[in-house]
Amino acid sequence: RTRARAAHGRVYQRFVELGRVVLVNNGPDSGKLAVIVDVVDQNRALIDGPSTGVSRQAIGFRNLSLTDFKLKIGPSASSAPVKKAFEAGEVSKKWAETAWAKKLASRAKRASLSDFDRFVVKINKQKAARIVNTEFNKLKAAAKAK
Repeated sequence: RTRARAAHGRVYQRFVELGRVVLVNNGPDSGKLAVIVDVVDQNRALIDGPSTGVSRQAIGFRNLSLTDFKLKIGPSASSAPVKKAFEAGEVSKKWAETAWAKKLASRAKRASLSDFDRFVVKINKQKAARIVNTEFNKLKAAAKAK
């Protein structure tokens, strides 16, 4: 058994449920957070993201990624209670602190670099590697001299 399964007694930690905060993967709302308001059928959910600019819509589960965040909302809640719960739970702030969000931001930043910016990144990496290798070789020489 894996540690996660042994520790919690179940394989999955994130479930499709009312109030689950999701990340939209495809379409015009790609990269935005929304909340599952209702489950339409086994393939789709009704989502709403009034705080993040995602309009209320039915979307396939294959276009969503479940996050660790869950809000307390009623079934088929309208946009007002969803927005209130989203802001009260400070979901956007908590999301921005996750490694997942940081990785997505890093990818977006890297994708928006110009040719010259990529060149500067390369040069800075080379300078850092040079410094590390110089110090490592000094330590290696000192250890060999002993």
